Amino acid sequence: MKANVGSLDRTLRIAAGVILILLALAQVIGPWGWIGIVPLLTGVFRFCPAYSLLGVRTCKVDATQEGSH
Repeated sequence: MKANVGSLDRTLRIAAGVILILLALAQVIGPWGWIGIVPLLTGVFRFCPAYSLLGVRTCKVDATQEGSH
């Protein structure tokens, strides 16, 4: 798994995930708020399977990764 989620993307994913989970715990929104686990985990691990399938990458490519493609 190579990182494909950049810094801003990562921050937004973690924030959205935490907010959704907290709202679900507080019963402000229904149980669908637990879907916040998905953006939280993709932000923490800096890897999004959907990005891989679509060929999207929001993080910078360093010199060591450029040659390996």
